Amino acid sequence: MIPTLAVRSRRGVIRQALGMVTRLLERIGLRGSWLHTASMGSVMLCIYLWIRAKTIGEDERGNAERRALFVGLWPPMFWLIGDSLERRQASKRRPRLR
Repeated sequence: MIPTLAVRSRRGVIRQALGMVTRLLERIGLRGSWLHTASMGSVMLCIYLWIRAKTIGEDERGNAERRALFVGLWPPMFWLIGDSLERRQASKRRPRLR
């Protein structure tokens, strides 16, 4: 059994690391809506690669299908990073109570 303190400290470290990533992406100028668009684009790319894999010969079909599956793993990542950026930007716009 894991002590509660250890679980809390791990969660804090993960939150801190994710906050650093979103700060960096925000400093670069990336917007959440752009990542949501990239997510939808990667869905389309995955479908295209999967359909294309069906037209390739048997020798290379397995590799082409694996490539399509690999690209199919990108959309949730892009979408969640976009959500975290939008949440960060919304919290900055919200006035703080003193």
